[in-house]
Amino acid sequence: MKHFKQWFKTRRIGVLMGGLSAEREISLKTGRAIYQSLKRQGFSVVVIDAKTELPAQLKRARVNFGYIALHGPGGEDGVVQGLLEWMKIPYTGSGVMASALAMDKAASKKLFEAAGLPTAKWKAIKKTDVHARANPPLPFPFVVKPASQGSAVGVTIVRSAKQWPAALRTAFRYDSTALVETFLQGPEITVGILGAQALPVIEILPQHDRPFYDFHAKYAPGGSRHILPARISKAQAAESARLSLVACAALGTRGVARVDLIVDKKRGPMLLEVNTIPGMTETSLLPEAAAAAGISFDLLVCRIAEASVGC
Repeated sequence: MKHFKQWFKTRRIGVLMGGLSAEREISLKTGRAIYQSLKRQGFSVVVIDAKTELPAQLKRARVNFGYIALHGPGGEDGVVQGLLEWMKIPYTGSGVMASALAMDKAASKKLFEAAGLPTAKWKAIKKTDVHARANPPLPFPFVVKPASQGSAVGVTIVRSAKQWPAALRTAFRYDSTALVETFLQGPEITVGILGAQALPVIEILPQHDRPFYDFHAKYAPGGSRHILPARISKAQAAESARLSLVACAALGTRGVARVDLIVDKKRGPMLLEVNTIPGMTETSLLPEAAAAAGISFDLLVCRIAEASVGC
């Protein structure tokens, strides 16, 4: 870390935040928290709201290191990573391919299955496929979500045929492909990954009668309760950590990730998805898991960058 901090001190860091996705407001919160941490630690840092003309913004600000705090399409899907690669600017987090694969839930599912990892049964439905949209492809209940969104944007739990058309319409507002997957019964947990380290497992309990860990539960104060350590067996916690590390290896992630799972009553830990740019807000899970492992927020911000560039 000492060598990395010396290298990092020579950089003009641009915290890339905001953007144009449905997760813009959360990205701004994540970016501000990272910016304040870097500023507090004495680094040369500037805020970049990545809405338009990003290459020109980066050049004007003389940025030579990108700290990516962009959630959702355009920031978490390999697009901004490709731009930074082209501009020869090193950056935090996963590369182009891993970012794109993790953001595309159907692609992730295929890789999980190829690696022999447990995940819910699923089907992908294109907006243009009228025949596939006519009838539900899985038994009730199931979950419908946009194939390439985060923060539970556009997600619906479908329990009857009556709910099916509206759930599809909601998902298609955000993506041209909807993912339909079997609803898993059991505690929802998350595992933060920092470099090659799995952080303590957190259990998530949505509050205010929320049916699952949706956008409100994720980001509204009091929207969810985080239980650490998770109320699962030691064997289930160890298996969840193992599955999370293998899932990240299958996707090729780098630096940092957060893996969401359900501990199904019958099959045990089951993978949901991998987030390559976890939130860093006051209600976010990754900083909480890091704190439980003895890693302060400021140290976490530096460790993410260090693990990303391999200094």
